[in-house]
Amino acid sequence: MDLGEDPGPIDKSVLYDQDNHVSSAVWDGQERGVLRCHEHTSMLDQWKLTRKQIKLVEKAGFGYLRLLPAMSLDNALIAALVERWRRETNTFHMTVGEMTITLEDVALLLGLPIDGEPVIGPISTPSSVCEKLLGRVPEDLNGGMVKLTWLKEFFSDCPEDAPAEELDHCTRAYLLYLVGSTIFSTTTGNKVPVMYLSLFEDFDKAGKFAWGAGALAFLYRALGNASLKSQSTISGCLTLVQCWSYSRLNVGQPKFNQEPDNNCFPFVLKWKGKSGSRAKCNVVSYRKALESLNPCDVQWLPYKDMDWTAIPEDIKTSLILRASRTMLLCFDKAERHLPDRCLRQFGMLQTIPKEVPRWERKNRIVDHGADLLGKMDLALKEWSDRWLYIVEGDSSADEGEYMQWYQRITRRYIGRVTSSLESEYQRTVTAMREIADIADIISTEGLDSHNRDLLDEVKNIVHKCLTEQFEELPKEKMRKKGTRKRKQKDQLTMEYE
Repeated sequence: MDLGEDPGPIDKSVLYDQDNHVSSAVWDGQERGVLRCHEHTSMLDQWKLTRKQIKLVEKAGFGYLRLLPAMSLDNALIAALVERWRRETNTFHMTVGEMTITLEDVALLLGLPIDGEPVIGPISTPSSVCEKLLGRVPEDLNGGMVKLTWLKEFFSDCPEDAPAEELDHCTRAYLLYLVGSTIFSTTTGNKVPVMYLSLFEDFDKAGKFAWGAGALAFLYRALGNASLKSQSTISGCLTLVQCWSYSRLNVGQPKFNQEPDNNCFPFVLKWKGKSGSRAKCNVVSYRKALESLNPCDVQWLPYKDMDWTAIPEDIKTSLILRASRTMLLCFDKAERHLPDRCLRQFGMLQTIPKEVPRWERKNRIVDHGADLLGKMDLALKEWSDRWLYIVEGDSSADEGEYMQWYQRITRRYIGRVTSSLESEYQRTVTAMREIADIADIISTEGLDSHNRDLLDEVKNIVHKCLTEQFEELPKEKMRKKGTRKRKQKDQLTMEYE
């Protein structure tokens, strides 16, 4: 079989779920376009935290996450990366080999603790949890979720002289809003599960959770779900995905007006949204850029030149877990952390990795009061043994042997090579869809009538252009398809004659 024409995988033992992956649809000409990205960092700076609140937030383990800048997400870049994410291995299958977001990336980019207790707790009745820990219950608690706007409306302006109980209520509400806007953002777009609130009952105990490991478990699950051809949205900490890409790949990086600051922590601040500008591309352009990726376009060790004196000691001492082959947990989500598949990200030579046992991803939360700990015992055991399974490199490894193996088990291409006219048509339509998607998700809350009219006008123009595009070129396509069908019919007639 000619490897140059077959998109792969040739050997389906690793990527056994290929038929459900978005790349199968793209290969068949079914473009998905941009994903709807759900993250809400833009509203975080509207919370007014008192000095006492900031101390409690730091005690709970989120002193650095609260500094997360409001970044403009590049939906097309994220969509192109998701096309290369494989939930069978929890890695991106790039042309140069497998890469992934590891515990190291979470610790250094977000400043979250990656060692400690697993992010899992009791599942209690949402209304009783809100009453106990927030002092009030929202009217709408459908699905055990609370609206982010409700949290902001009632708790975002805590008085400096607030009594202890009110201080605790407001701080817990902020923490729930913080995780619901970033590391645990959902595809609902504006809600967060109340179950996380129970972990903030005691701020000292909250600081003992491995929030970074929980965030990565949640993100792995979100990337895996979004990589299915049936999906059109993605959640989780997309700022982390984007900044991971900026740090490691020479694709879609912003152009800075001045040199970025390498002496800040967490390192995500290097890419602070308003520091520079970039020309956005569409999904097809990013896909081609990723398919053309060479080893020289990859920064395998992006943190080596950063200021390590800025990193807190507790994070430094836990960084060895970046190479731990373990199970990550976030309540009902259990996802494998497989550093042996991306050893070059730790300065080691890449060898053929161990086989990944197939595991069924289940939604284990059945009802409130469920014994989640009992149902997650195997995953909890793996996490408790995390320090025992640190991957080590082989200095005599032959990476050529690895690449030969990798070429057979990976999906080499996402989209077909198209003619210049059809390619230009697809790029235009994809760009139009991206504009339409962005216009559809822009909130009209706070807009005056003039700006609402302008937004409606943008939507109408885009939808009109999309309609005209589909009225023009497809006629030519239909003629071509009709010709092919006639040829096929003539050929069948000749065969039967």
